[in-house]
Amino acid sequence: MTVVADSPARPERGHPARICRPAIGALGVLALALGTLQTVVDPARPLLERELGVDSAAAALVASTLLITGAIVAPIAGKLGDRYGGKRVLLALMALVSAGGVLSSLAPGLPVLLIGQTLQGAMVGALPLSFILVRKNFPEGQTQVAVGVVSALFTAGGIIGTLVAGPLAEGLSWHWIFAVPTIVIVAASLGVLRLMPDDSPSRQDTAIDWPGVALLSATLLALMLGLLVVTGGGVPPLAVGGIILVVAALAVAWVAVERRAVSPMVELRMLAAPALWSASVLTVAVAAVSAMLQTFVPKLFGVSGDGYGLGLDTTEIGLFLMPASVAGVLAGSVGGLAVRRYGARAVATAGAVATAGVLVAVAALHDTVWQLVVARTLVAFVGGLITTALLANTATAVAAEDTGIATSLLVVIRLVGAVAGGQVAGSILDAGHDPATGAPAESAFVTGFLVAALVIALSLFAARHLTKEVRS
Repeated sequence: MTVVADSPARPERGHPARICRPAIGALGVLALALGTLQTVVDPARPLLERELGVDSAAAALVASTLLITGAIVAPIAGKLGDRYGGKRVLLALMALVSAGGVLSSLAPGLPVLLIGQTLQGAMVGALPLSFILVRKNFPEGQTQVAVGVVSALFTAGGIIGTLVAGPLAEGLSWHWIFAVPTIVIVAASLGVLRLMPDDSPSRQDTAIDWPGVALLSATLLALMLGLLVVTGGGVPPLAVGGIILVVAALAVAWVAVERRAVSPMVELRMLAAPALWSASVLTVAVAAVSAMLQTFVPKLFGVSGDGYGLGLDTTEIGLFLMPASVAGVLAGSVGGLAVRRYGARAVATAGAVATAGVLVAVAALHDTVWQLVVARTLVAFVGGLITTALLANTATAVAAEDTGIATSLLVVIRLVGAVAGGQVAGSILDAGHDPATGAPAESAFVTGFLVAALVIALSLFAARHLTKEVRS
């Protein structure tokens, strides 16, 4: 296993299979449908509470279950894809997701729905598997662009899911918010099976590191559950310390096993390489900042304080947040082009500086709708560019046989960063609430924006380790 930190990855032997447009289209439709299925629950959560007769905490389990499963499955799927071939593992994963979609769409109550969501969580592993297919089927100069397009389509699916969940649930029933995307996933998977060239497996002569798989899964499970418990609030400091100790103990045990494994689940030298750890630091920062703004901006839209806040209703807030979602999709589409032309280091550095500047500006100017809309849209666009740059850089900076595991780790790290950022944002607003009104004081929002700016600014220290060469 080799890692190239500051130079382009070596061209693979031979020539990539010639991939046809219908195959690209099938992979794109699959990414779009998966993104849709991932986000349909959030807007329909109040309706699910009424229909299933459960409280908000129980309904929140539906989304949390998918998140936890995804964090566990993504690195395993990426590793298996590196070993057995991306197409083969992707189709197996889609069988699980489709089964989960069918269960969710036919669920008579919450228990069956949670089982369905557990299976659907396997969809998170589709992203690194798609990157394996992109790496093996596209010429080196086009890989970054293709990675950006796949990421953009996954994000675009999230927008579609948010938009169609309400009409489907209210016009037909809540079962259809799972059924419709599942039908598209099945059709797109058949298209991938028929049209996508088979990619050759690698390193089948060594045994799978099952102890490493188990310990990594346990570590991620403990980490995600711990974050979700802590974000729920009301956890005593002693319990928080216990959670940290459990996660740390599992992580240490996993590292010890990986160091002795003949064919480790994750090559520790790869994690220590500047190309990957710097991308991990930046990924955490970008995801955390995005989650913080997803908390601050809607809250500032909705709150009506003395001289601050806009007092908008839910429909208006959703409308004003839509430009940011569209900007995220556009950023993924052009991010690959930017990386190919300017290099990952330049894109990430410029993006982090721009994001810090926007956050400082919105800390001072947040009195009107257009100021918040512009700030959120700019941060979403730049964040999408940075994320695409990091994925593209990682996908091409490691050896081809490590593409899946390396990119899947970034996907998991992004989930962790998002949960952590949301928790920090909530804590800042809770600490700065006005006792008289119960709403967060304006100073809490200002503090939050400045903290977010500090987080992204500090991540610049890691950007210098990214690949700087431009690929023609």
